[in-house]
Amino acid sequence: MAPQIDGLSGPVFNQRSMITALSLANQSSSLTNRVRDLPTPQFISLLDQITAEFEHFLRAIDMINNESLEVMLEQILEAFTLKIGQILQAERTTIFMVDQEKQELWSKIAQGDGERSLEIRVPMGKGISGYVATNVTPLNIPDAYADDRFDSTYDQKHGYRTRSILCMPVLSKKTDNIVAVVQLLNKLNHTPFDEQDERHFKEFAESLGVILESCNSFYIAARNQKGVAALLKAISSLEQSLDLEKTLQSVMGEARQLMQADRSTLWLIDEESGELWSKVKSGDGKSLVELRIPSDTGIVGHVATTGEVLNIPDAYQDPRFNPDADKRTGYRTRNILCMPVFDSGGKLIAVTQLINKAQGTFTTSDEAFMRAFNIQAGVALENAKLFESVLVEKQYQKDILQSLSDAVISTDMEGRIVTINDAALELIGCPEDTDHSRTIRDRWGTALLHRPVWEAIPIESLRFRLEDSLGKGARHYVPEQSLRVAIAPGPGTELDPVSELALPDSDNPDLYRPWGDPTATPVPKEVVQGIERSINLTVNPLTNPEGGVLGGLLVLEDISQEKRMKSTLYRYMTPGVAERVMALGDDLLMKGERKDVTVLFSDIRGYTTLTEDLEADKVVEMLNAYFETMVESVFHFEGTLDKFIGDALMAVFGAPLPLTNHAWAAVQSALDMRRRLAKFNDERDVLGQPKIRIGIGVSSGEVVSGNIGSQRKMEYTVIGDGVNLSSRLEGVTKEYGCDIVISEYTYALCADRIWARELDRTQVKGKQRAVGIYELIDQRDTPLTADTEAFLDLYAQARSAYTAMQFQQALGLFEQAQQMRPEDKAVTVHLSRARQYLVQPPPEDWDGVYIMTTK
Repeated sequence: MAPQIDGLSGPVFNQRSMITALSLANQSSSLTNRVRDLPTPQFISLLDQITAEFEHFLRAIDMINNESLEVMLEQILEAFTLKIGQILQAERTTIFMVDQEKQELWSKIAQGDGERSLEIRVPMGKGISGYVATNVTPLNIPDAYADDRFDSTYDQKHGYRTRSILCMPVLSKKTDNIVAVVQLLNKLNHTPFDEQDERHFKEFAESLGVILESCNSFYIAARNQKGVAALLKAISSLEQSLDLEKTLQSVMGEARQLMQADRSTLWLIDEESGELWSKVKSGDGKSLVELRIPSDTGIVGHVATTGEVLNIPDAYQDPRFNPDADKRTGYRTRNILCMPVFDSGGKLIAVTQLINKAQGTFTTSDEAFMRAFNIQAGVALENAKLFESVLVEKQYQKDILQSLSDAVISTDMEGRIVTINDAALELIGCPEDTDHSRTIRDRWGTALLHRPVWEAIPIESLRFRLEDSLGKGARHYVPEQSLRVAIAPGPGTELDPVSELALPDSDNPDLYRPWGDPTATPVPKEVVQGIERSINLTVNPLTNPEGGVLGGLLVLEDISQEKRMKSTLYRYMTPGVAERVMALGDDLLMKGERKDVTVLFSDIRGYTTLTEDLEADKVVEMLNAYFETMVESVFHFEGTLDKFIGDALMAVFGAPLPLTNHAWAAVQSALDMRRRLAKFNDERDVLGQPKIRIGIGVSSGEVVSGNIGSQRKMEYTVIGDGVNLSSRLEGVTKEYGCDIVISEYTYALCADRIWARELDRTQVKGKQRAVGIYELIDQRDTPLTADTEAFLDLYAQARSAYTAMQFQQALGLFEQAQQMRPEDKAVTVHLSRARQYLVQPPPEDWDGVYIMTTK
């Protein structure tokens, strides 16, 4: 008798799968033992069967990987729906698949030729089909409208009339669990469905259950396979960029494709501002727009605060959802999946938000995929942030190095140059004011890198001091060292742009040898452009956090005449302005010029009373601290400090270098002085010291600028009516109780940028011409309060009546203004004048000008 194998009897195989039989076989037996005594014909038959089954499985795997599987499954459901409807003679038939994970029924509804089927979902337990799915029992309803479980909204919406319903459960052959629900509406002969229809359905229900369960398994497997492939693609994409903005866009795009969502956003947590921020493409798709929201707002804020996962099937049913954006754009948010993103240390750093899944709602499988995706996104973001911080730090250090006015050179442990800033290149003669200066600097810098620093910087004992610093960590400061270098002609005939660095010959100081070429023939000093500097040298070791030496750092401070002149100019203007003044030469300061400028005068109020009880050193200490912050305000807006006059300060905007917006710069400086004084007074108040009050006058106009004085002492300054008027306006502040008064000339140049009120039209002492004066309130980008707007409007009406010689009306308006601000001195002044003019009117040709009798 031939040996038997489970699933195999002699030469004839039963219907049981061979591979299934093997997978269910006792673990103690093996295929080897089973085929040991099998005759050759049966062994060949066994091989054929296993081969056929493997081909079947491979086709199934290909089907899962094939993107057309979903379409094929839809066609199967569509065909079965059609045939079941024909067999049971129903007007309409729907097969609802059961989604146990989401506790929903879903079906595919054809929309038309060429259009993708629409997936609809119904909660388990809702309506007739939901009842059948929950209770796993058939329902045969002869009159739908007489049954409380029937939902008639579909009929009302589509104009259909449901008469009778047959709803049958489809069970799994293996587990007896419900797989699907088949719902049939309205038998064609207008009679209700009967028991025979139920029996007909049960004839093919078991086979239908096997097929639908298999379809559903294939569907889930295909969905998972597509998800894994998309996840791998997304992870690969995230690993390809260290740029934060590109990573943001990559994360959002890949997440959207992975989850088949309509929209996706990655929100990063900004702990400093307490906000969530992201960058999304603008409407034209050409640029990125930054979005910011409070970190505790809405659904995203909830996840950012708690770290919870929110899977919301109906956004409008969630109280945390804010529908304002939908109302503004006409968009309709249906469902949301919002999940946290953690870094490698478990810190919550971001939130992913997906909106509107293309079909149905987000599932727990979606959550699992996004959880895996977010792990990789967190790593990508962490790497991008780290890379960005490294780049920022590197650029920060580079900017610091290049911004230093002193020459700075770093070396490795062998004394070879690693970095050299522009100031160091200029120190040894690299051109700085030619059309090719940048090219030459780059060439020189490249040539000097990795060369011994003492070859480029011929300073006595430099090598010894650097090696001592590298070997022992010693620090050296050597003042007033001499540095002699030269620029020798290069391959061309002119020094620029092919000039080369030359160093004194070690044997003959009158000869120079081109740097980097020890074999070159020395040339006499008459051929080269010699440079001699006086410098202070500092040599320090560069160390790691543990104190180990990593390299050397040389700082060379130029203390030659040019350097001293720059230092002098820095006291009166910003370094940038000073550099430009130096570049233009001495003529800019020595010769007189007429210029349009704005002059600012500031003075301390009640200075004598303020200082009479102070010791002399305390007075100097107070003035130095006060002037320190006021001068910073002048320099910040490119002004030039003209002079100090006791406790007063004079600044010029637009000289010695022209400034097109000099009036606006001066106005900003005056407002900044006000802000700085408030902070200064707060600090004095803490120390129990009296507050300082100041007055500021600002006026624009033509002045004469230049170095003025004697042969023994000269200073750069400006003179003219504009200077005198600014000084007078500073005094006018006391008359009107204001801290900043500007002339009509300054007001005209920046009226659209400031809030100001017209104080008066006056003729200051010493002037024959009247000028309009204004109180400077603030910049236009600072909104006024409603009370301030009302007061200014009332004051303007009063001024208008006053200048129109309607003094009774003006008096009434000014009195109302005084009720709003009893302490306003400008109102008080006008009230006094209006009352006087009611008693003794001015001449009929009066133009509203008030003549000042004091400075």
